[in-house]
Amino acid sequence: MPKPLGLKILGTGHYVPERVLNNQYFIDRLDTTDEWIRERTGILERRIAAPHESSATMATAAARAALADAGLTPHDIDLIIVATITPECYFPSTACFVQESLGMRPTPSFDLLAACSGFIYALVTAAHMLQSGVYRRILVIGAETMTRITDYEDRATCILFGDGAAAVVLEKCDDPNGPSLLYHQICAEGSGPTVLTVPAGGARLPASLMTVNERLHYIKMAGREVYKVAVKRNIELVDETLRATGIRPEDLAIVIPHQSNLRIIESARERLGLPQERFFTNIQKYGNTSAASIPLGLDECLKTGRVGRGDLVMLIAFGAGYTWASALLRI
Repeated sequence: MPKPLGLKILGTGHYVPERVLNNQYFIDRLDTTDEWIRERTGILERRIAAPHESSATMATAAARAALADAGLTPHDIDLIIVATITPECYFPSTACFVQESLGMRPTPSFDLLAACSGFIYALVTAAHMLQSGVYRRILVIGAETMTRITDYEDRATCILFGDGAAAVVLEKCDDPNGPSLLYHQICAEGSGPTVLTVPAGGARLPASLMTVNERLHYIKMAGREVYKVAVKRNIELVDETLRATGIRPEDLAIVIPHQSNLRIIESARERLGLPQERFFTNIQKYGNTSAASIPLGLDECLKTGRVGRGDLVMLIAFGAGYTWASALLRI
């Protein structure tokens, strides 16, 4: 079992675009119904980035909100990690765009790609880097412009995704009884790359007339297969975290899962035997925002008082790759 890592959340913040896309948009254009969308996903609406917005602009806005919440300036940050699968471009990293937009001094900045598990991967990476003593404060951001890789002719996937970003400012905590990352697990199994993927645009299948005509630069997903594996992994993540730490479900203030599908979330909640108010969801209003979904939920829980100092919070995620991750935080 990984040993606890002292980790204090100094501030959180988020940004979502103004434009709201509700289910009626899809009903007017595709062979679908509001009932079909709600029953299979739990989604009522999602946010859509404006033409001038991108992963970097939203990440920057979320970062500013988190820094303000922490009472810090960009110059107080020693490292930026951006979790995203929708970067500004191949290179430089989206984190470099954020650094420039924040007007920071030269600061190490990089992106991390682990799909929907990306924020927990980045959180764990930051926690270990803080323990080294080289970095004092790290800005971790989950930012996605998922609608730019969504095929609005594919009924099975286009209803799922939305855009947004959220950020946390982290600092090492030396108090053994203080805020901590009590347990974490990150893992990947590369057997699932064709089940949930954007096939074209990389070195394996560069952009061409064929890839554009066959719409291979958009998300492709085998929904039933992803659903089965996601349910299994989420339940395993919950069980393993509780077993490793000796924590009981009733000890948790709240569980914040990746917002992929309400049915997947409900399967994990039922496994824990927790009431709905102890299992966070905002998929109804944001859809699946990939790496942004968990920090969006964490920010909302902290700002609304659903989570307070000393509370135990479990984060769980499953994503393309396949990747999966969990983190148990004492706030």
